[in-house]
Amino acid sequence: MTRRLHLAPLAALVAASGLLLAGCVGGDTAAPAVTTAAPVQTTAPAPVASATTTPTAAATAVTCENLIPTSIQDEFASHNWTYKQDVFRVGERTISDGISCVWGDYSVASDHVQIFAWAPISGSDADAAQTELLAAGWLRVDDPNGTYLTEDPQTAVSTDEDGYGLTYEFGDGWVTMADTKQSLVLIDPPA
Repeated sequence: MTRRLHLAPLAALVAASGLLLAGCVGGDTAAPAVTTAAPVQTTAPAPVASATTTPTAAATAVTCENLIPTSIQDEFASHNWTYKQDVFRVGERTISDGISCVWGDYSVASDHVQIFAWAPISGSDADAAQTELLAAGWLRVDDPNGTYLTEDPQTAVSTDEDGYGLTYEFGDGWVTMADTKQSLVLIDPPA
């Protein structure tokens, strides 16, 4: 599996993550700022037909330690952040071969976390998952980089600067999820 990595957004996100984490260390309990810009919803609500091939397993098992860059993990560690690992979920579906990593400071009660998740998924399961999310009120966004389903910004706990909260990205044989669309660029599972 090859993921396209856009360096400009990655550099901006890495810089922003340092600012986000710095705000979390001071013990500020204020809710994160929520951007009011709404994601653009395409006019076609039905999922695009996905490839019918079954996903291939990564040569190296995907773990929370190799799902995101070491530099981001080091930044998290410098703020006493660790992760909790779970299975990957899309709506009501559980994908047992997937992984979900929730990073945060578990020594204090806080909702300041970052989520990174990845799973292999067949085309038919991807179509069914997208249909389920759309029926639950998620918004579909198609752009040159991929197909995204994002939660309604009106109900999102927090959003990125473009108004995206929890977002799934569907690719050929895989699906990723992060707490914001911008954070998806950090997910780079081993091939």
